[in-house]
Amino acid sequence: MKRILQTSVLVMLFALVTAVANANTAKLQVIHNAADPAAGIVDIYLNNQLLLNDFAFRSATPFVEVPANVPHVIGVAPGNSTSPNDILASFTVTLAPNKKYVAMANGVLNPANFSANPDGINIGFNLFTRDRVRESANNRHLVDLLIFHGATDAPTVDILSRGAFDRKLVNNLTYGEFSSYKTVMPSRYILDITPGSDNNTVVASFEADLSGLRGGSAIVFASGFLAPESNQNGASFGLFAALPNGTVVELPREVPQARLQVIHNAADPAASMVDIYVNNQLLLNDFAFRAATPFIDVPAGVTLNIGVAPGNSTSPNDIIATFPVILENDNKYVLIANGVLNPAGFSTNPEGLNIGFNLFPREHAREESNWRNFVDLLVFHGATDAPTVDVWIRGWRFSPLVNDMSYGEYVGYKPVLPLNYTLDITPGNDRNTVVASYRADLTGLRNGAAVVFASGFLNPANNQNGPAFGLYVALPDGQVLALPSANGGLLKPSDEIAEIIPAEYTLEQNYPNPFNPTTTIAFTLPTASNVNLKVFNVLGQEIETLVDSYMDAGVHQVTFDAAKYPSGVYFYRLDSGSSSLTKKMMLVK
Repeated sequence: MKRILQTSVLVMLFALVTAVANANTAKLQVIHNAADPAAGIVDIYLNNQLLLNDFAFRSATPFVEVPANVPHVIGVAPGNSTSPNDILASFTVTLAPNKKYVAMANGVLNPANFSANPDGINIGFNLFTRDRVRESANNRHLVDLLIFHGATDAPTVDILSRGAFDRKLVNNLTYGEFSSYKTVMPSRYILDITPGSDNNTVVASFEADLSGLRGGSAIVFASGFLAPESNQNGASFGLFAALPNGTVVELPREVPQARLQVIHNAADPAASMVDIYVNNQLLLNDFAFRAATPFIDVPAGVTLNIGVAPGNSTSPNDIIATFPVILENDNKYVLIANGVLNPAGFSTNPEGLNIGFNLFPREHAREESNWRNFVDLLVFHGATDAPTVDVWIRGWRFSPLVNDMSYGEYVGYKPVLPLNYTLDITPGNDRNTVVASYRADLTGLRNGAAVVFASGFLNPANNQNGPAFGLYVALPDGQVLALPSANGGLLKPSDEIAEIIPAEYTLEQNYPNPFNPTTTIAFTLPTASNVNLKVFNVLGQEIETLVDSYMDAGVHQVTFDAAKYPSGVYFYRLDSGSSSLTKKMMLVK
């Protein structure tokens, strides 16, 4: 018993000594971000004792413990220093106990030899300190970022993030300033740096892959010069991240790109095979009518001169039509080549629309469905001699998939269940006259997307005996499928049709997720029933009722607007019949 008591006393004494020691220390991380070439390598002294030898530009220490409540003289000397007598600049700091700090060495040794800061801020060599720094995120599922503006010749900036969640990450950050901590999901982002007063002008974009930092934190710092040639050819501008263990990671510059799918749907027999050039470089050789490319990466933010030449072309000199396009960075496009080379030799469009050869672009294209377990359809009217049409869908329910679509128009995307359908094409405002019917088996396209396009001529005899009218589907991988003709005319709602009904109660994941401030929740009902859909906070408290009514069997969608609620995790629960289903969603503002 005596030995056990002695051991307990020793443990308590050790804990007390440790607590006292911690109460008299702080934690400090030092980052070298002074882009002056003369300060590329420095020595750091602490109270005239060498702390860091040959400390390189864009490097960092891990967090280290240093005494608190006493003044520390931090001296900076050239990398070849031999004693404290070589110190060029000294800074006195006093750290509070149990706090964490970052000290950022920044600026230039002789400002007269460098470009002035656009906002008139002193760019002389200095030590920028910030307390309440974090070694881990406050939420173990997220990532906390502290951002520092360290580019002496850069103006006040904003930083916009694109990726898992689009937001203004930093607003009006000037040289030498730290932002507040920003909390983001552990995902991949593009960080766009813009002038503080002009978010439309992107100075530079960088890729930030934070997917491996769940529960962690980092200090992101702007570094180097926007104009190195005006700053003694110092390091060029970049974005870097310092981790708590001292690792410094350079964020790679984003190469602006868009995703593009090209579909050849020009039914003119003279254009049955074409070559496609981009900026006079051959992109597609012998590109056949009713063929498609897969989605490919192409440059964004620059003019792409898309030239179309006969299939037997030998050089850009054979191009017969050129179309300049500028694609938006990180966007997706479908580009359909349609029309005829000489409209005078073909039937006119019933609505008087121009049927000359053209490129029809559609942005925000999709390679997969925005809804889990659904198929997203984009529909294009590409038949030059066809009038405005409706497209009716039979199988899941009797309803118009497309209403009053004219030649050259896109409609969609429309989410449908992955089932067997019949698509009936009728003139607009006349659903009793069926132009054509087609079978569309979408059972293998769950979670996918497709472009459905009308192709060819209603009356080939009046259009140089070109290809007859048909309905085709282009998939994201470039496959083009002809939808087979369906016998029989349009079925009326009064006909006894066995409508496809969901087999079970389901509650889909909200989209988008994370969201700000609105998101959509979809659910299916196998039978008509009373439905209750509620939202709860992380404490289990009910905050909103989205649905409380009797609803028919089928697929339903509800929008949740969380504008008045704080960021965080929320739950939504569906109670219907004997079923109770719950899912989690994340609001990030």
